[in-house]
Amino acid sequence: MAVDEFILTALAAGLGLALVAGPLGSFVVWRRMAYFGETLAHSALLGVALGFLFGINLNLGILMVCVVVAVLLVVLRQYQRLASDTVLGILAHSSLSLGLVAIAFMEGLRVDLMGYLFGDILAVTPTDLYWIYGGGVLVLGTLIGIWRPLLSLTLHEEMARVEGVRVLPVQLAFMALVAATIALAMQIVGILLVISMLIIPAAAARAFARTPEQMAVIAALIGALAVVGGLAGSFRWDLPTGPAIVVTATAIFAVVTSARGVVAARF
Repeated sequence: MAVDEFILTALAAGLGLALVAGPLGSFVVWRRMAYFGETLAHSALLGVALGFLFGINLNLGILMVCVVVAVLLVVLRQYQRLASDTVLGILAHSSLSLGLVAIAFMEGLRVDLMGYLFGDILAVTPTDLYWIYGGGVLVLGTLIGIWRPLLSLTLHEEMARVEGVRVLPVQLAFMALVAATIALAMQIVGILLVISMLIIPAAAARAFARTPEQMAVIAALIGALAVVGGLAGSFRWDLPTGPAIVVTATAIFAVVTSARGVVAARF
């Protein structure tokens, strides 16, 4: 692959992730589900291990494990005796550790754990783009389809029930979308950083947005800007690309938050 094509493929992958993560991340922020997303992200490594073990596509392995964990979390929320953060912590660290142990037992298999943990957007191939954009279209299409009931559920769950919103199916659909996005994003920013691309652009977008739809669009734009800035910084200073993207997103959030504070203080 030529150098120019190499860069454009990485850029296309990052922008595809940003367009999906922005709107979905807005709901993660609104619903205060960052720790839930972190739990799904940690479970992704177990999906990688199962993918190698059964010889299936790694994205499918990650998606299946994340969906199972998401459904398990929904069920546990209905019947649990432990606090939510305790259950999330148990599932997050046990699934990550189980994935690491499973990979260690696969003799003769050489796995780039750093690539899975922190991403390697520069290793994305044109075939991976089909997964990213095909999956992204499905995620965004489904999110648009459940947008209104999910927004009602986010604003006031009891009122949403009264209005006839089918709470459990909507919750499961949303969690499945988060799981699918994590599967798409793992190669770009890695398991340990993927949730940051969901919450940081969305958190920064709150300073500008006046409606939920505006926040979703602005979050996608901020995510795209972080991808461009992170790639540029990576090539300029020879930085790890996934972390560079997250650092750029964090810098944007810091600038936006500071500017908002200054404006609020003056007026």
